[in-house]
This record gives sequence, C-alpha cells and structure tokens, in this order.
Amino acid sequence: MKALILAAGRGERMRPLTDSTPKPLLVVRGKPLIEWHLESLLRAGVRDIIINTAWLEDQFPAALGDGSRWGLSIRYSMEGRDHGGALETAGGIKKALPLLVDTPSDSFWVVAADVFAPAFAFDVQAAARLAASGRLANLWMVPNPPHVPGGDFGIDSGGLATFGTDGERFTWSAIGLFRAAFVNDLINDLAPGDKARLRPYLDRAIAARRLGAELYDGEWADVGTPQRLAALDTTASP
Repeated sequence: MKALILAAGRGERMRPLTDSTPKPLLVVRGKPLIEWHLESLLRAGVRDIIINTAWLEDQFPAALGDGSRWGLSIRYSMEGRDHGGALETAGGIKKALPLLVDTPSDSFWVVAADVFAPAFAFDVQAAARLAASGRLANLWMVPNPPHVPGGDFGIDSGGLATFGTDGERFTWSAIGLFRAAFVNDLINDLAPGDKARLRPYLDRAIAARRLGAELYDGEWADVGTPQRLAALDTTASP
C-alpha cells in the first residue's frame, strides 16, 4: 500500500500563519500536523508515502527528508516546481499516479494534510474489500462540523455514497481509498499537469454507483483557520 498526502494548498484562511509556513507543517499538539498522518500510516504498515507540494514546497523536504527517521520512504510530487502552482485534488492525484501504483489493480490512500485524525486506522485489508466490491473508491465521512452544516454526501444502506438529496448528508473527512481504475476510468480526460477539482469525478462515481462510503466516528478536525488550530491544543488530552 502507498499513500498520497495532499499538501500543496496555499492555506489562505490560515493567514498570516501560512505566509511563512505551509499549513501541514504548523504544529498541533507538539508536532507538525502532517506528522500525525505519517505516524498513523506507519502503524498501519503503509511505508511508501507521496506528498504533493506547491506553496513553500522547499520546506517539506527540509522538514521531513526522505522519511527514514520514521522508517518510511517519502517522495515528493512537486507541483510548484513542475507546473507553477497547485493542481487541486484531481490534478494532484493524476500527476502523482505513476508514483502511487505499480499495476492497474493497485489501490492507494489519499489524505489531506490539513485534517487532524490521529486515531484513523489506514487498514490494509480495506484495499482487499474495495477490490472485491468492484467499487472505484471508498470515502470516510464524518458528522457535519459547524462550518459545513449541509454536508457533502449521503450513505445508503448498502454502503454506497449518494448525493443525499432525500436523506441525511455527512461531510467527507478528506480521507479516502482509491483504486487506480478511479483515475484511469474517470480522470482520463486530464493530462498530468492539468488543474482540476476532485468533486466532479466523485459525482461521476456516485452516478455510476461505484463510490463507497462509511462513517468515521473518531476524533477529526479540518484545521482550516487559526481558531480551529488553537482549539485543538485547547482540547488536547491531559
């Protein structure tokens, strides 16, 4: 298993903190936010990590190196250097795909570097379940936080994501497991280096009934503002 940590964004809402430091390198409960994901992935046996970068991207190799201090292998998909800026989520996945899969049947984790989910289990068996289901991806959803009151997607009784137009909606945690076929089948209209959001492609997968979803009830936060960052330290366990 490999994982892509999305770390390319500018973090406008976190200014002025992100004027000089990329948001994933801001400290939460004593360590950079991105390190919480690195440690969780390592616990699950996921040791091959790709980090996409753009804003202040030279700070990532300087801070994290090649991952050897954690027993990981970290490589970088440098969107700023190669394309002049961040490619958004779909564009970032498309560019990083050659680093993420070795065969067309492979699956890989995608997690946004700016969410805090310290207890999330990147279960290696989830890839086998996803492949057996015939679905293209599986998203982990969370109860709607105050800043996303309407949520993103629903979940039907069979564990498929829905548009949620006639039922309860939840917020995507920005953690998902994707098969290479998701990119090859749905994002085939993008060339490496194209900029594109992920949501339209998730909608395509929902329409095709090939996007799974399940609810995650562990600690989770979207660290999108300085106030949310400070709140995490305030609520830290003793």
